[in-house]
Amino acid sequence: MKLLIFAGSTRAQSYNRQLASVAADLARQSGAEVTLLELSSLDIPLYNADLEARGTPPDVLRLKQVLYEHPGWIICSPEYNGSYTALLKNTLDWASSPVKGDSQWNQGSKAFAGKVVGLLSASPGALGGLRSLQHLAPLLSNLQCWVAPQQFALGQAASAFGNEGQLQHDKQRESVASVVKQVLWAAERLTPSSQGQQ
Repeated sequence: MKLLIFAGSTRAQSYNRQLASVAADLARQSGAEVTLLELSSLDIPLYNADLEARGTPPDVLRLKQVLYEHPGWIICSPEYNGSYTALLKNTLDWASSPVKGDSQWNQGSKAFAGKVVGLLSASPGALGGLRSLQHLAPLLSNLQCWVAPQQFALGQAASAFGNEGQLQHDKQRESVASVVKQVLWAAERLTPSSQGQQ
């Protein structure tokens, strides 16, 4: 099963990028074929319909393809002012915008419909970014994704990771692993075999 993992942050020392790396390691241990996507590797401007009318940026098309090719996703969402980041919203807005005149991407839902998405978050606070997940889940459901009921918010993230970037407590690793396993389990059962082989 192909699994896409990314964080809604490009900060060098982002706790959510570290959490995404942990999730990727655990997913590989479960036998998944993992793509760990860094949003900083994509040249995606702030969404603007006038800009889009002049042509969808190439990296947006690349993003759409990457999202489409992976039946399961894990999103690690930072929490800014009680919600998800502008970076994450902008990424999803571009990816869900139809490309007029393009036979492959003329439907905005194509990259999203039927994807199984697991949600993780990390924050220095006690709630671990939980409020961002509460806002993100309805957005993904609106885009026709299946949002896994198992979620995990890592609180006190500033002291949660060791020098090698791994979570220091077994219970935290188990919580991340449970989200990963649920996504893989559901994606295997909900994804048409033809799409899973893309």
